[in-house]
Amino acid sequence: MEISASLSQLFVRLALGVGFLSPGLDRFGVWGPHGTSGVTWGDWAHFSVYARKLMFFLPDGLAEGLAIIASVAELLFGVLLVMGLFTRYAAWGSGLLALSFAVCMWLAFGIRVPLDYSVFVVSAAGFLLATVPFYAWSIDCLLYT
Repeated sequence: MEISASLSQLFVRLALGVGFLSPGLDRFGVWGPHGTSGVTWGDWAHFSVYARKLMFFLPDGLAEGLAIIASVAELLFGVLLVMGLFTRYAAWGSGLLALSFAVCMWLAFGIRVPLDYSVFVVSAAGFLLATVPFYAWSIDCLLYT
């Protein structure tokens, strides 16, 4: 793999990974409590209210369950992408997860919200990363080459 493609896939992998870890950690107050500058949710309760708005078409209990599953997936994909472990699967999963976020945001708030927050771009980046034949600077590279 040429050096520019190798660096590009590394950048996409790290950007996606950290991009999934940061909001996932925010839901558990890692970046500070709700109301702190730069903190979106700050705790699960505030995130849960947002998640129920996104999934307005589902009963509250199901929306809460899916919010838990999505949060676990988001953190898992983030860690795997940063480490470069099971990268292809994490990339496919992150693409699907971001696409589901984008569609729910579109249904709940209109098309501009997922466009303004580039959620479709995040999804596309996950799908594109999943097609890369070789993940330089990854645990996958150490294990499978």
